[in-house]
Amino acid sequence: MRILYAIQGTGNGHLSRAMDIIPCLMKHADVHILVSGIQGDLILPFQLSYEFRGLSFIFGKAGGVDIWKTCIKSSIRKLVKEINLVPVEDYDLVLNDFEPVSAWACSAKNIPCIGLSHQSAVLADHAPKTEHHDLLGKIILKNYAPNTAQYGFHFKAYDENIFTPVIRKQVREALIQNQGHYTVYLPAYDDSRLIGTLTKFKAVNWDVFSKHSHRLYKIKNVNVQPIHNERFIRSMANSEGVLCGAGFETPAEALFMKKKLLVVPMKNQYEQQLNAAALSEMGVPVIRNLNERFDLVIHNWIETDRYITVDYPDMTQQIIDQIIDKHAKTAIIKDIRQSG
Repeated sequence: MRILYAIQGTGNGHLSRAMDIIPCLMKHADVHILVSGIQGDLILPFQLSYEFRGLSFIFGKAGGVDIWKTCIKSSIRKLVKEINLVPVEDYDLVLNDFEPVSAWACSAKNIPCIGLSHQSAVLADHAPKTEHHDLLGKIILKNYAPNTAQYGFHFKAYDENIFTPVIRKQVREALIQNQGHYTVYLPAYDDSRLIGTLTKFKAVNWDVFSKHSHRLYKIKNVNVQPIHNERFIRSMANSEGVLCGAGFETPAEALFMKKKLLVVPMKNQYEQQLNAAALSEMGVPVIRNLNERFDLVIHNWIETDRYITVDYPDMTQQIIDQIIDKHAKTAIIKDIRQSG
């Protein structure tokens, strides 16, 4: 059996999750990997069959998506060309983690596309919602990477076919300690904005992983370094707490590590607003931005000893088995089981 596993390459969360999902898929089939997007920092330790520019959102420097750069770097003509290049009809199963090229290729050729993503979960009926309805944001989430069946990951199993987060092996096996510093990952803010806020809290050592810097440097009590997967995991594992955006993987990993968590959802990013609603419901503090009116919230968070308890068992292989058993061709699955 041949499986196409397509991954969104904007940001690092999808790629992080793929590190554990791909080996599970390989136990069932010949897996071909497709990645599209230009904002990822992680390199998958697997051979890629397809790599496309896709349709990426560009991180800004003031807390949100840079709409202008996103438009400049987007090309519908190139996207259509990439969609036509993907031979989705050659695969027995197409699994899609919010990846638009393969999703629209499946749609154009009337081929089933199985969504396996966090985005599939945030729109579920019983998942937490924001107070302010964002119609445009909801339309983008529903149509960015269309699929014919949905399985999702969320902070809780809110609904049928929603599972708790995939915590990658590197994080599960990390030695958890508390060396007193705070780890920071806010890719939508530039270094100067982060430093301006964090240096106000002089008693705290901040370990910042920057999307906008290619060198290591220190200003007062703020260490700034480029994004690096192993160093980031080690920093989180040794931290007192984690200050990050309201994405999915990093908050989930911080909760798994039993770290204090404070999140800042990106502006005009509906998925992160939904994530913030879910985290707030769990008791995680949320601030809208890094303006000084939220300094007291940051101060109180630093002073608190409250941690959120979660239960995120390793269910990745069982989830993959369940999806393949339900959606792959019966005869092919039977042959694979007999040959095994």
